[in-house]
Amino acid sequence: EVRLAESGGGLVQPGGSLRLSCAASGFTFSTVAMNWNRQAPGKELEWVATITSDGTSYYANAAKGRFAISRDNARNTLYLQMNGLKPEDTAMYYCYKGDLRGQGTQVTVSS
Repeated sequence: EVRLAESGGGLVQPGGSLRLSCAASGFTFSTVAMNWNRQAPGKELEWVATITSDGTSYYANAAKGRFAISRDNARNTLYLQMNGLKPEDTAMYYCYKGDLRGQGTQVTVSS
């Protein structure tokens, strides 16, 4: 059974940083691309970043230059380092394997 468990969210002031984690199990993590998506209240699900099995990363324009996606295949864990956070980054963040996702972790950016 595929399981994805996000963690690391919280309340942070504008300009602050957070590192999200996603613990994966039930599949061969190192062989698949993984994504971070987010959804703000009342808004559509938004793609944030992708990392391929060989470590190549791609970012939405909103994330470029501020966020960094990475993976630790030995720990079956996906990360999203978020710096320079803005109020508009407030959302529930999910890691995805294909169409499957975890329960999400809430990020709130507010002073």
